[in-house]
Amino acid sequence: MLWLIICIALGSTIAFAYVAWRNWIAPWRQIEQLVRQITGGERPRTFLVEGGRRARRISIALENIFARQHAIDEQIAQRESGTKTILSAMHDGLLVVDASGRVVVANETFRKLFSLREVSGGTPLLDAVRNAELHQLITETLRQGEPRQSELALTGAQKNSERWLQVSAVPMKDDKIGTDGAVVLLHDITELKRVNEMRSDFVANVSHELRTPLSILRGYIETLLDNPKTSPKELARILEVMERHSKRLELLVDDLLTLAQLESANSNLQLSEVNLSELFGKVVRDWEKKLVEKRLKVMVDLPATGAIVRADEMRLQEVLYNLLDNAVKYSHENGEIRLHAEQGDDDEIALSVSDSGVGIGKNDLPRIFERFYRADKARTPESIRGTGLGLSIVKHIAQRHGGRVEAESELGRGTTVRVILPMAR
Repeated sequence: MLWLIICIALGSTIAFAYVAWRNWIAPWRQIEQLVRQITGGERPRTFLVEGGRRARRISIALENIFARQHAIDEQIAQRESGTKTILSAMHDGLLVVDASGRVVVANETFRKLFSLREVSGGTPLLDAVRNAELHQLITETLRQGEPRQSELALTGAQKNSERWLQVSAVPMKDDKIGTDGAVVLLHDITELKRVNEMRSDFVANVSHELRTPLSILRGYIETLLDNPKTSPKELARILEVMERHSKRLELLVDDLLTLAQLESANSNLQLSEVNLSELFGKVVRDWEKKLVEKRLKVMVDLPATGAIVRADEMRLQEVLYNLLDNAVKYSHENGEIRLHAEQGDDDEIALSVSDSGVGIGKNDLPRIFERFYRADKARTPESIRGTGLGLSIVKHIAQRHGGRVEAESELGRGTTVRVILPMAR
């Protein structure tokens, strides 16, 4: 009887222990494993937990927590992706530093401006960018807690690669600790600087070109006023000089108006199919008198099959007139001028005017298409100087047609100016 009681008690104890293990111990081990997986960012294969009602409620709660955490992670990832996209799309450089001058954010444009491969968060600014002016600007912004602005010049390794940046630094303020960082925006104003410089040069050049003929005209007018009994011979000479300089003024004004029209947004080309053979023939006939006066021989070289370009015929004629004008001016007597058209392999055609005249030096050649630029003024007699705008007009007309200009020359051996245009399709 005693043994029966002992067996029943032992069986009850074992049954109780099994039930306890199944309902309380085993589920908590599964729950602990679920927690570890969720904490590590791993998705559990199942959230089902064997055990009592409380354990199942906990597993359901863990599943809900995991789903909400996953949704939050996706939102954060989307925002980070959107932020990166915005920063990478910015044309301006962006830099964010903390109160100690360590980099928090630097976008791709900023890295390109300073030729940096990568800038990791927490890097001291001076370690990332060796620029004392930028560092001083940011330091003053952090110290004073006020926005600051300055211009920064960056000099590249290549010649004429200097870039100008407008730098704006704005402090980030916290109500408790004051200034806790700064946002720095770097805007590239290189092109604006160049345009302003070109504008200043243009005004200076126009003033200089106008001053000479106006001074001469004014001087002779004062002479006539002071000496009303000037002899007829002297009067004729004075009037001849005044006429020459008044024509120079007229040419200058016409060229300036042409340039202004070409650069205007409302400058529309009257496009049509232009037969180059007919155009070259017309231009040569128009210039026949000046060519004969200097005893210049003209050679016209066109493709055997002829050539057609889609262009504004009047503007194209203006191009050839300007190129011929230079060729005639700088050619020696009994020299030769060649008008040439050659079709390229890229649906382009090159129109060129060549002379065997004085030529242009290597240092001057890259600048001959600039406004008012004249190669070696000391070697050029004033009697044959033009307005200095002819080749600039040629360049603008070519660009308006979607083309470009080229030049090659050698001192004493002549010059070739080439206008490359797209062919008619």
